[in-house]
Amino acid sequence: MQVCHGKAAPLRRIKPEDRVIYYSPTLEFRGREKFQMFTAIGIVKPGEPYSFDMGGGFRPFRRDVAWLPAREVSILPLLAVLELTAGVGNWGYPFRFGLLAINDHDLQIIAGAMGAEFTEKSD
Repeated sequence: MQVCHGKAAPLRRIKPEDRVIYYSPTLEFRGREKFQMFTAIGIVKPGEPYSFDMGGGFRPFRRDVAWLPAREVSILPLLAVLELTAGVGNWGYPFRFGLLAINDHDLQIIAGAMGAEFTEKSD
């Protein structure tokens, strides 16, 4: 996984076995066409962030993730049931920071909608 334009510091806050969900607000990076979908879900693997050469001098940091089989799902039908967004007018604002923690309730709602299944976390 790669977050926050490839910065290492946010990836260091993530621990092995943390569960992660990717949200894609637009179809393309910096694009204007709305997408508003959860697009990937997985479990962080052991290991530290590492630099990856994408060419052109861009070397972002990444973490390895065991991605789960899942389908993309729109956030829109979930807005009223997610604790992060329920009753919030500007629900998309927290997503602008690139990496945010959500509670287990919201994680389970999103995972269920995506058809993904987690085994119990071992912490």
